Amino acid sequence: MNDYLGAHMSIAGGLHLAIDRAVAVGCGVLQIFTRNSNQWRGKPVSEADCALFREKFATSGLHEVVSHDIYLINLASPPGEMREKSLNAFRDELESCARLGIKKVVMHPGSHLSDTPEAGLTRITSAFDQLFGEVPQFEGRVLIETTAGQGSNLGRTFEELRAIIEGSRYPEKFAVCFDTCHTFAAGYDIATEQGYADTMAQFDQIIGLERLQCFHFNDSKKGLGSRVDRHEHIGRGELGPEPFRFILNDKRFATVPKILETPKGDNDEMDRVNLEVLRGLVK
Repeated sequence: MNDYLGAHMSIAGGLHLAIDRAVAVGCGVLQIFTRNSNQWRGKPVSEADCALFREKFATSGLHEVVSHDIYLINLASPPGEMREKSLNAFRDELESCARLGIKKVVMHPGSHLSDTPEAGLTRITSAFDQLFGEVPQFEGRVLIETTAGQGSNLGRTFEELRAIIEGSRYPEKFAVCFDTCHTFAAGYDIATEQGYADTMAQFDQIIGLERLQCFHFNDSKKGLGSRVDRHEHIGRGELGPEPFRFILNDKRFATVPKILETPKGDNDEMDRVNLEVLRGLVK
């Protein structure tokens, strides 16, 4: 496929197999975890794994591979064991991506826990200032993901994302991943044409549309402003098909990766179904 639609794929059996899975369901782009997403220490990626992955990608026809950091990481946490583990895991992630040739790493900003949001945002920025200094070989971008704002999760507003970027000594190393479900649950009404236009105008004014470098395409089980992060198949949730139609036909985002994180079904069959629904929305 020559478009920029794709899905998150399993790396079971080897990183390179995610590329085969993506091609098999008709993806033009791919998102992966570079390790087991529920373990702090991943198995180091060997030279042979890196070579095979790069080789497979080069001949796959895919436009881009995006990585997603593991869910355990919380760079907003205060000094202590959780912060050290998070720093070590993200350092591993940046080093692995540099070796694999992956230029975009999507991450959840994290939770401020019992402190103020401002304290959490400052801790994220200082973590990245440390990490970018330690891993200069990673020449790509870290994409902060928009969140639904559940609990003490940061990243619900565009202003919070901007605070991380502008607070850093390395603002050029950041971009944003716009998750349709999360952004809607956070209170941005992208389900109507006017609401979509307003949301993108706000994003442009606060962060800058040139920093919008990936979409996560998920419908939402919960309503506008619910602050609940529950993904649903495209067109079957509270968002319906319209926001996806708006984005897919917005020329500003023609070459921005659009990644499904919807339930996969048996043998990735629902990825095929959701990709077909999305392609049917392109004018």
